[in-house]
Amino acid sequence: MPITGPFDGFHATPAAVSKTCLVRFDNNKYSVASHAVGRPVEIQAYADRIMIRQDGTIVGQHARHFGRGETIYDPWHYVPVLARKPGALRNGAPFEHWPLPTAMGRVRRKLKGSDDGDRQMVKILSAVLNDGLVVVEAACAEALAAGIHCDDVVLNILARRRDREPSATILTPEALQLRHAPIADCARYT
Repeated sequence: MPITGPFDGFHATPAAVSKTCLVRFDNNKYSVASHAVGRPVEIQAYADRIMIRQDGTIVGQHARHFGRGETIYDPWHYVPVLARKPGALRNGAPFEHWPLPTAMGRVRRKLKGSDDGDRQMVKILSAVLNDGLVVVEAACAEALAAGIHCDDVVLNILARRRDREPSATILTPEALQLRHAPIADCARYT
């Protein structure tokens, strides 16, 4: 029976994940999600890409590199680690040439000047894991438009976007309704 359609074969190899969230394949190192550290993975090497699976779930995917001694990082794999070591955002190899979206990059540059700028940026980056990159980018753009670039404002914008439903109106039982409205008399405070 002839095969119809493209052939997408791969070579599967077991591997171990190092403490630095890397797996070695074909003389190169590829990053994986930080939660995969210490457990075995399966590397599926296609002609054009590398997929790394752990218990059937994809924990890393990269374009395949045929050089020798290269280390290929996906900075998003390391974002959960930044919560414990925010200084790695400034000095870590995965983050050296990280092209963030425009507004997030501007927020990062503005936060570099403050003492806890790395910690604030890590909180914003961590929000991407829950809310998505597009939503966090829009929240950063909104904060910058208001002339503010701190993490509390960006996270507040994200929370308000998540909670779009109006709060439910509570009906006051008749027994708790006011029978006599209070009279404001500010003269007694003089």
